[in-house]
Amino acid sequence: MTDDAPDPTDEEVVRAASEAAEGVVLDRYKQSNLRDFDVTVAFEDGVLDVDVYVNPPADAEADADAVADEAARAARDAVDGLFDEA
Repeated sequence: MTDDAPDPTDEEVVRAASEAAEGVVLDRYKQSNLRDFDVTVAFEDGVLDVDVYVNPPADAEADADAVADEAARAARDAVDGLFDEA
């Protein structure tokens, strides 16, 4: 990390977090089998807010709450990585 490197923009933070969270959900469930899923990310005043909703098929093996939690952690880790590179 260099002192003169700019921090990532809010847009970059939101994009990285969203992509990471969606990647986890789509890794655990086939998209065509999901009833619904939503990833909402906000980054304001240096605070990251990630909300992940997953409605899997009834016969899904992966627990929806566990997948949502894992997706939110992946989003946070992706953002941490952005700031570590800055």
